[in-house]
Amino acid sequence: MIKIQGGETSMGSAGDFETPYGTKYFPEESPIRKIEVTGFWMDETEVTNDQFAAFVKATSYVTYAEREAKIEDFPEEAKPYLPKPPFHQGSIVFTPPKEFKGSLEDPSSALSWWRWEHTANWRQPLGEGSDISNKGSHPVVCVNFEDASAYAKWAGKRLPTEAEWEFAARGGLVGKMYVWGDEMKVDGQWMANTFHGEFPNRDSGEDGFVGSSPIKAFAPNGYGLYDMAGNAWEICSDFYDPEYPSKCESCDPKGPETWFNRTSGRKGQGAAHHVTKGGSFLCHISYCMRYRPAARHSMEEDSPANHTGFRCVKDL
Repeated sequence: MIKIQGGETSMGSAGDFETPYGTKYFPEESPIRKIEVTGFWMDETEVTNDQFAAFVKATSYVTYAEREAKIEDFPEEAKPYLPKPPFHQGSIVFTPPKEFKGSLEDPSSALSWWRWEHTANWRQPLGEGSDISNKGSHPVVCVNFEDASAYAKWAGKRLPTEAEWEFAARGGLVGKMYVWGDEMKVDGQWMANTFHGEFPNRDSGEDGFVGSSPIKAFAPNGYGLYDMAGNAWEICSDFYDPEYPSKCESCDPKGPETWFNRTSGRKGQGAAHHVTKGGSFLCHISYCMRYRPAARHSMEEDSPANHTGFRCVKDL
């Protein structure tokens, strides 16, 4: 773990910025606010498949995706399309469309490349037939908030707050676009594992990887932390509410009292949503430019995904 001394910094962004694809709007990041964070320890890297496997071996823990699904938990309109019982809860899996011609600005377009796979879990993140052979040093994915919290407790740690995560990600820099500065490349080198090429049809692998990469494949930030941008989204302890930044506490903010459900558009209903930070190998500058420290997204507790993992922190 890396010791993060704590202190003051600026958190968030103005909510819009220019890209080669035009102005992008992420209002849930605004406003920019001054915060103070108490020092803590943070994992140097995202939790890996090998580390998570050690936890499972020691505890016989069964992740959410591996548990048997309950038919009554599904809406009526979905039941005709479900597999024959018994089947598992599974995970959301990215599947490139053969040729996507829709608009990336249309929220429903994501249905073109995401699918629910009842056989997907941390051991086989793309579903039946996939595995994590030779990927012990890659971040564990297809886990949810409950799974990450269970690992953290076993390890004598906890999940970071969004404020702790962003403070650490900035690595001592203030007001910079990325965790390393303001330019996408440094000395001609890509600094994170993100999506290159034409999203969502084809990842060119220009940064050296298609899909996840091993930890420490890219340079660390100013605090010595790896993959604080790209590779896998990281689950935080905070509930997600897009309005929270405008009213968060200035000292050690810990998130709102309840969550905003992005699916229903209501607060405190349905599966809880927790903040995720850092972006993933699926983030592309034209669509999900969320590999910036200010960026924030959310994950439903009942929807693990094959691009989302976590890292842990510990109090000083």
